[in-house]
Amino acid sequence: QVQLVESGGGLVQAGGSLRLSCAASGPTFSTYAMGWFRQAPGKEREFVAAISWQGGTKRYADSVKGRFTISRDNALNTVALQMNSLKPEDTAVYYCAARRQRLTTIPSEYNYWGQGTQVTVSS
Repeated sequence: QVQLVESGGGLVQAGGSLRLSCAASGPTFSTYAMGWFRQAPGKEREFVAAISWQGGTKRYADSVKGRFTISRDNALNTVALQMNSLKPEDTAVYYCAARRQRLTTIPSEYNYWGQGTQVTVSS
C-alpha cells in the first residue's frame, strides 16, 4: 500500500509561482508512475501532469504545458509540481496520485490518492 501526502498549496497572485510536493510511503515508490490532478468546484477532476517511475517520461495537459514542471526524487520518495505563471483558472484542489503501471492521464486508473492541497490564484 502507498500513502500520499500533498503540501505546498496556498494563495498566490496571478503571474506568481508555487511549488507542490507529494511525500510517499513504502519501499517500492520507485516502481510507481505518479500523477498530479486538480478539481475545481463544480468541475470534474482533470489531468495536470504525470511522470514515469524512472522519471524519464513526462506528460502535461495542454493548459499547463510550458508553465508547470513535474519531477521526482526516488531516493526521498517525493514528487513535485513546480507551477509558474499561474492564472486564476489554475485555482483548484490539487491531488497527487500513484499507480503501479505506466503513466496515464485517466484519474480512475490510478490506485492511490492523497487528500489534496488547495491552490488559489487571485487576479
